[in-house]
Amino acid sequence: MAQLRSWNASRTTFKFAYYCRSAGSFCSGSRNGFLGGVTEYYYNNVNGNGVSCLKRSLHTSCTGANASKSAVLHWQNSLLSDVRCLHSAAQDKQAQVSVVDRTQHVQSKQEGVKPQRDPLDVSFNDPIAAFKSKTTWELTRAYLVYMICTSEKIVEHNMTLLKIARSVLGSKLFVMLMKSTFYGHFVAGENRHTIVPALERLRSFGVKPILDYSVEEDITQEEAEKREVESSVSSAGDNEKDAGALPQYHVDKSFADRRYKVSSARTYFYLNEATCERNMEIFIKCLEAVSDDDAKDPRPAPDGATFGTGITAIKLTALGRPQLLLQLSEVIMRTRKYMEALVGGQGNVLTHHKTIKDLEKYYASVGDNKDVQQFLQNVTSDKEGILHLFPWSGIVDENSQLSETFRVPDPLTGQMRRLISQISPKEEEMFRNMIRRLNTIVKTAAELDVRIMVDAEQTYFQPAITRITLEMMRKYNKNKAIVFNTYQCYLRETFREVVTDLEQASRQGFYFGAKLVRGAYMDQERARAQALGYADPVNPNYEATTEMYHKTLAECLRRIKVLKDCGQDARKIGIMVASHNEDTVRFAIENMKSIGISPEDKVICFGQLLGMCDYITFPLGQAGYSAYKYIPYGPVEEVLPYLSRRAQENKGVLKKIKKEKRLLLSEIRRRLFRGQLFYTPKGNYVPI
Repeated sequence: MAQLRSWNASRTTFKFAYYCRSAGSFCSGSRNGFLGGVTEYYYNNVNGNGVSCLKRSLHTSCTGANASKSAVLHWQNSLLSDVRCLHSAAQDKQAQVSVVDRTQHVQSKQEGVKPQRDPLDVSFNDPIAAFKSKTTWELTRAYLVYMICTSEKIVEHNMTLLKIARSVLGSKLFVMLMKSTFYGHFVAGENRHTIVPALERLRSFGVKPILDYSVEEDITQEEAEKREVESSVSSAGDNEKDAGALPQYHVDKSFADRRYKVSSARTYFYLNEATCERNMEIFIKCLEAVSDDDAKDPRPAPDGATFGTGITAIKLTALGRPQLLLQLSEVIMRTRKYMEALVGGQGNVLTHHKTIKDLEKYYASVGDNKDVQQFLQNVTSDKEGILHLFPWSGIVDENSQLSETFRVPDPLTGQMRRLISQISPKEEEMFRNMIRRLNTIVKTAAELDVRIMVDAEQTYFQPAITRITLEMMRKYNKNKAIVFNTYQCYLRETFREVVTDLEQASRQGFYFGAKLVRGAYMDQERARAQALGYADPVNPNYEATTEMYHKTLAECLRRIKVLKDCGQDARKIGIMVASHNEDTVRFAIENMKSIGISPEDKVICFGQLLGMCDYITFPLGQAGYSAYKYIPYGPVEEVLPYLSRRAQENKGVLKKIKKEKRLLLSEIRRRLFRGQLFYTPKGNYVPI
């Protein structure tokens, strides 16, 4: 009977019509007979007007085992007519299910009813908890996809094979094939409307979305190099050989194709300003897809399509010219070197706790130089010391000029010198456009109550990306964490950078949001550092990266506990543990418990990619932890580069795939033995 309940009304109705062909055998006239049982089943499980008309037919037309043939035929015709009525009622009921679910969610929130929660198996070995949100067909497809991903030859030539399949099968058959395999497994749908059912099913099993429109250009290496070189050199020329220039922050043709040695991260190549505008519009559509305004569905949805806070991931290289990020990154690193020369030591200005008076002493030899005095007036400081040498807020001001902002006095002559290389008026306008686009996106996110996660990129872009993101936090994270920055823990400086940024957030009073990842550019970063002659920025091995991740996460948790103990809002620090490593997830859970941070505090969340590590994400969401899936979407043929990356990434984590395959096979077998081949997922969880 449990299995019967999982079948939809139309399937069951078809079966009833089939069995009724032998009416003389099954129609016994007894309520305890087969048809009586059928009536009872429909009465209990559909309970609509169609049931009433079916019951009338059964009682009036099927009056005994000796019913005449004509009566039986009359009964069959009547039954078929009434079944249509029943089927219509069943469809109406099915259409109302999500309305009921939403209404129950609203009522449970209003009445304080505790949502469904399951115990968490921290060994992540429970296949039922891992896959109760999946149909048996989806499990079979997942197993097939993982089997293919273990074939090195197929994965190595996957893009070539996909293109051959496209030419042989034609567009229509190719799309069907992809939806039945890789696309169906790793991608939620083709547009913001078709993904809504996937988002709602995730929500019903306690998981929220991070949306990403995953369409990518499939361009050649030559085209990528050409675009990158052209967009990474100023119109004034490359100043790499100028005094004080840092080779890390200048383009090199050997590494101009930023996809080199990178399999898991999406890459944007600058074409023109119009392309950046289109990217901005796409990001805004992603925001709308996870907001209250998502579906034009009249059903009540008080917390949006996700019944919780949705997230959209963005990249700054999609919004502007890469050259400007390179130049700004170089400014930041030159500023650090300038400060080291003044006060000694390494790191950001903020970490030295020097005051304005200390700076005045350094410039004492230049007397009352007006430029120096003006510089000192613009220094940002508080009672604990200097925060910034420059008014960094200017970089998110669409009216400021970069060339005029980043100037420092020579401590011997007092002469002002520019730390940023020459920027033309046209490039200044391009930078302002980049900031305008980002401001538009973040402002929209704030209005829709959706979070923005700014993805990490290569180390030569990252200082600028982090600086801009922190200024967006300062501007928009006044009452909650809207903007999140991403920190890659394979970098040697990650712990220091996170602590410095936490310190700035504390001293300037804004909410700090961070996504912690291991990182996507390790091989590329090492090769580039060796080729261009600067220090390798990457940790020496995987163990060191894990240690960095856990050390950084532990420090964030410690600071959250301090906030709680002091009676302050613990949500001033929000952390996403974005990891497919179950040891790291366990580390986070165990530390949360040991220092008294509960899932209900809403300060720690977990995230994994759609189609990967379901055995981690879903048990977390069903146990009441804040769990997210990174949800890519886009037209089938335009997300092939994304699918290629996912295949490459799965090839590189064979140990993880081995466990997921084992759990998948275990659940498939269990359903077959229990007769749950047509299992229909139905969750009753509410995301935290």
